[in-house]
Amino acid sequence: MILTVTRACNLRCAYCPTAKDGWPSLTEQDARAAVSLFATRYVDARRPGDVKLFGGEPLLVPQVVRAAIEEASARPEIRRVYLSTNGLGLDAGWLDLLAARPKVILTLSLDGRPEDHRGLRRALPGVADSYQHVRDLLPALLRAPRLVVTQTIAPSTAPRAAENFAHLLELGFRRFNLLPGYYLPWRPAQLDALEAGFSAIGQRIRAEWAAGRPLYLRNLFTWAPTPFFNTGLVVDADRSVHPSNVGLSGQLDGLRGQTRLGSLDEPPTPDALAAGAARVEELLRQALPEGVWASTQAVDAALTRLVRGLYPAWLASKRRGPRAATGGG
Repeated sequence: MILTVTRACNLRCAYCPTAKDGWPSLTEQDARAAVSLFATRYVDARRPGDVKLFGGEPLLVPQVVRAAIEEASARPEIRRVYLSTNGLGLDAGWLDLLAARPKVILTLSLDGRPEDHRGLRRALPGVADSYQHVRDLLPALLRAPRLVVTQTIAPSTAPRAAENFAHLLELGFRRFNLLPGYYLPWRPAQLDALEAGFSAIGQRIRAEWAAGRPLYLRNLFTWAPTPFFNTGLVVDADRSVHPSNVGLSGQLDGLRGQTRLGSLDEPPTPDALAAGAARVEELLRQALPEGVWASTQAVDAALTRLVRGLYPAWLASKRRGPRAATGGG
């Protein structure tokens, strides 16, 4: 289940497509009801499901996030809870709370070196510097037991993708997810730079594994039928239910009318949800400019080539010992 607890955000990142203004946020009661619905209607304890808490910035509604985590933690039908955040709402108290919840995986979104991170992540007035906030919190973050850093790669920073990855390693992070900018126009030179960056990142990962140093890459273990967007039970911030979160994007907001299958009060059947998910890619093809769709396919293919090229080294590292390939995660 993808639970968009709020569309509000305290950053305006250059590559982020999410429509943010004028939306409600879920309540604590909504969050608990959504998790309960997912657990009782769409999964069971024999085939547990995952809950992903998205925004906007979820920690702008901390009480809603806390309610969702509490409800999911109490249900055997829920395997994991992924909390995606820009980090500005994190503090020692939150890290202690998340560490005490073994189902929760914290996903922290960063761009790399401070100049690229700050150049892409424009803060609203009065909002702190997100890079500096993470640096100040670094000792506690590095002790967090289930932390994954998502390195976002915009077209403008693709030439420095490998340098930004190296910087995140230098900070001490060992668990990663690579996220190139989807649903954006990429020029041929930027795509070439992304390929070169992925090649260098792949070489660095292989070297870490060969040296027996722990490093986890989430991309090795994930697959989705639609690039970037998630399919499943999607509960948006207005309580509507969809088979995909494509409607998060401002340029795709018009698709929400075609993907809406009900609400928390009148949810769809599992079969209706699956049928709706099967239509999403065709809806995207029809709605997106041809160049944007082609760019999305190109960056996804580049990421796929990186991942497939890493599998032999990953398998070799597993034969040497599980921690090298997993980072203990």
